[in-house]
Amino acid sequence: MLYLQMVCAISFNLIGFTLPFRFPTTFCGCDVLSFLLFCYIEIRFLLGKGAKMADIPKIVLPHGGFRDLIVYQKSETIYQGTVLFCQRFLASHGDRTVDQMVQAARSCKQNIAEGSAASGTSKETELKLTNVARATLDELMEDYRDWLKAHQAMIWEKGNPKLEAAREYSSKHNDWEAWKSFFTTRPAEVCANLMLTICNQTAYMLDKMIQQQEADFKAYGGIRERMHAARTAIRGEQWDKALYSRMASANTLDELNAIADDVIRQVQRNRYTIAKRKCWLKS
Repeated sequence: MLYLQMVCAISFNLIGFTLPFRFPTTFCGCDVLSFLLFCYIEIRFLLGKGAKMADIPKIVLPHGGFRDLIVYQKSETIYQGTVLFCQRFLASHGDRTVDQMVQAARSCKQNIAEGSAASGTSKETELKLTNVARATLDELMEDYRDWLKAHQAMIWEKGNPKLEAAREYSSKHNDWEAWKSFFTTRPAEVCANLMLTICNQTAYMLDKMIQQQEADFKAYGGIRERMHAARTAIRGEQWDKALYSRMASANTLDELNAIADDVIRQVQRNRYTIAKRKCWLKS
């Protein structure tokens, strides 16, 4: 408890606050501020031995593992299903819709993967790429709706038993193998509506993912911010060790007091300079 009081005392004295209690001017035969400063640095040094790296912010955050994401597995199904739909029901030559639909489906899948891989160093990039995936999914859904309208086919609306069944199945099956038989054997109208069902569920997941990534960006910031925070933490630790070594090198009590007085003067001078630069001093 005494050590904690010492730490509080030296901290408040150094930054210029008034303590709610008074310490004596001398302690164990030496100037109390010098003694407390030495105790403060010693405690910081001992607590920091060995495990201080845990307090330093990480620069590269956990990332990858996109293949385990349900939203990515559904995007793979969307891509494979779109390729098969185009092969079965759209002209292989002379129809730009084929290229547009396949590229939109591929873009959704690839941007999810790329965003996940980039998230370790850039939450901003991850957020942008996920948003691109979401936008290309909207483009693809419009192509399926256009095809159904152009061929006077029914678009399954809310309340349609077929839509409810498709939603139920899609909520439990994400990988392509579970859907392959449907897109291989069912007619075009059914395939298009099934794809719209999967796309809508995937779009909902991407919206939630974007919200989470926005929160992560606010929490972790960009890589430059994390690099700066890590370097600041390292420099603070190095300063503690250097100050401890300087005071520990004293050979006599008078020499220790002289070093402590010099350190206190430097801290107070820096405190004044910073407060003046920030316009915190009253005129």
